[in-house]
Amino acid sequence: MSLDGAYDDANIFAKILRGDAPAAKVFEDDQVFAFMDVFPQGRGHVLVISKESKARNLLEVEPEALEHLILGVQRVARAVRAALKPDAIAIMQFNGAVSGQSVFHLHVHIIPRWSGVALRPHGEGGMADFGELAVLAKSIAAMIS
Repeated sequence: MSLDGAYDDANIFAKILRGDAPAAKVFEDDQVFAFMDVFPQGRGHVLVISKESKARNLLEVEPEALEHLILGVQRVARAVRAALKPDAIAIMQFNGAVSGQSVFHLHVHIIPRWSGVALRPHGEGGMADFGELAVLAKSIAAMIS
């Protein structure tokens, strides 16, 4: 998909927000929802999405929704750091299919990184075990303040 187009209410993140698809929830408030990526690029890969915007990408999002989203990203990234003690944290956001975006609901990736551990390819690393994701989600959620 290109950078332009209509929002698709059938995308997986919209389904998660409606409760029509499962997710290993890390954090939720009135504006954002954070959950474990089921196709993680690394251990502890979390996605943060806006609950208040139907923007497909960063270019479409309303300023207030973007503010809430990035503050949610910071809050969750701090919890990832506290829970998993990574050497670094990659925070990524893709816009358009050519960039690597595969779900067209604005989202931000938080990926803990450890020295010497390569990232799995985006969207190609295989589906994670949901039980393991639930355990990671719980440990990260416990660190959110």
